[in-house]
Amino acid sequence: MAQILIVDDSASMRNMVATTLKSAGHQVTDAPDGQAGLNKAKSSKFDVIVTDLNMPIMNGIDLVRNLRALANYKYTPILLLTTESSMDKKSEGKAAGATGWLVKPFNPDKLLATVARVIG
Repeated sequence: MAQILIVDDSASMRNMVATTLKSAGHQVTDAPDGQAGLNKAKSSKFDVIVTDLNMPIMNGIDLVRNLRALANYKYTPILLLTTESSMDKKSEGKAAGATGWLVKPFNPDKLLATVARVIG
């Protein structure tokens, strides 16, 4: 199964997403903010990254931009999982290089289906 990085400043949200992904056999690593997530991404290789949008230190859009600048993550699926649902924010995420957008509270089956789709 896939190696997945979850980046969210909410420990409870990281736990819920991790539990959902682990139930499908995925290996999960997590980080509490975009900078910590970027550091973990640089030191390991992940098949999928799931990130929140609004976080301290580095937000999700900046994380996506920084990841896309790295050769290892140029084509890696990056999903934004956020309470934001405005078209402006979605457009900003897409322009930064996000693969997909899921709105919190998330549906576990939809998250698993989306991850399965992006990893092929």
